[in-house]
Amino acid sequence: MIQMRPEQDVLRAVIDPNETTPAAATVAGDIPGIALDPNFVPVPVPQPQPAAPGGDPLSLDQPLTFSMAPEKASVLVRGEIQDYDIASRYAMLATARPDIVGISSDPVIESMPTCGGDAPVGDWHDVQRKLTQSLESEGLEGAGVALAVLDTGINVQHLSQVIGHDQSVDAARSWKPAGVVGNFGQFDVDHGTMCAFDARITAPKATLLDLPILLSRRPGATVMEGFLSDAIAAFSHLRFILEDMPEERRALVVSNSWGSFSPSWDFPPGHPGNYSDNPAHPFNLAVTALEQAGADILFAAGNCGRECPDGRCQFPSRPINGANSHPRVLSIGGVNVDGVRVGYSSQGPGRLSRRKPDVCSFTHFAGSKAFGENSPDSGTSASCPVAAGVVAAVRSQLPVSKLSPMEMRTLLRRTANDVGGAGFDFDNGYGTIDTGRIVDVIRKLR
Repeated sequence: MIQMRPEQDVLRAVIDPNETTPAAATVAGDIPGIALDPNFVPVPVPQPQPAAPGGDPLSLDQPLTFSMAPEKASVLVRGEIQDYDIASRYAMLATARPDIVGISSDPVIESMPTCGGDAPVGDWHDVQRKLTQSLESEGLEGAGVALAVLDTGINVQHLSQVIGHDQSVDAARSWKPAGVVGNFGQFDVDHGTMCAFDARITAPKATLLDLPILLSRRPGATVMEGFLSDAIAAFSHLRFILEDMPEERRALVVSNSWGSFSPSWDFPPGHPGNYSDNPAHPFNLAVTALEQAGADILFAAGNCGRECPDGRCQFPSRPINGANSHPRVLSIGGVNVDGVRVGYSSQGPGRLSRRKPDVCSFTHFAGSKAFGENSPDSGTSASCPVAAGVVAAVRSQLPVSKLSPMEMRTLLRRTANDVGGAGFDFDNGYGTIDTGRIVDVIRKLR
């Protein structure tokens, strides 16, 4: 930004709203080494004057007045200068062009990203308005679809209180690891209850299955090893559940808001027990088997975004790892209800499949109150079940016999609202889930 005090007739033309504003080249002329921006309309800048005699015109701690008189005001134009030549260019301009008052940087500015400790941005009714109205108009509410929440367990009493009517889980088709104490639907209000609530926003009539695998305490040589053995057992259970369904109405959506935060939680790459980078790990194969049987599987992309990562994040790069980056799952990033990516949403490329995350969904809104009255449903932990609810809603009319899991993933990717660069990018995937576009495609499929 170049602040100038040109000839007074030029300055008057810039100041006078009834005059045609002169072009930047007319105001500034030729400035060696600076390429003026011809699209930037010159802006008049008033001269600050202290209200009290003897005051400092640069101080913001005292009353100031501003004068637009031609003999006092200046004009701002914009241009580019090579970074490597700034010092010598400044020195030259200071002596050669006394009409130049000053040169300031014009840095790129962006909105501050939503981070983990921030207050909620909007509430769950905003999510409803943006996602469920289009779905409900077509009767897409998740009826007849099993939606499995693999987490810390669900508390249906809390869900009922927050949502305003009775909630339940299908205890007969739920599952828990050996040694986990508690009844399905009656676990402590925690992360799993938040996830169940968020899935309910977009799939109010889906049947919830409660799989509290995060309560597993099975020991292992690494943090992930013991836990993943229970996760494999959970996926095996879900495969039996899926295969018991009538083939023409088969529909199972699996929401997973968990993952590995650190290489220290895993064996190193190349080790036969490695999970993060190994498509042949038993759990990654279990994911493949369940998807091949007809399940829609969603994983949170993770909360290791470069702007404000979770404090547990230790991957130096490519934090979307293991099943969260599996080519046969939907990896879900997070945006707030204004459609702006939250700063903690992990960026790709993924470790098992580069093009991760797949799409983004809403997070960091006031919703379940699982962590307190004023705490948001946050993280990609929230965006994943919101997206899972969308998939379950679609499945209520398009079971696997009509739309395969691969076609479901393609549907969400191709209808996403592109919020980053043109096409796929590693911040936002293919964009934010757009249920209006999904409904338009469904209408054509009928």
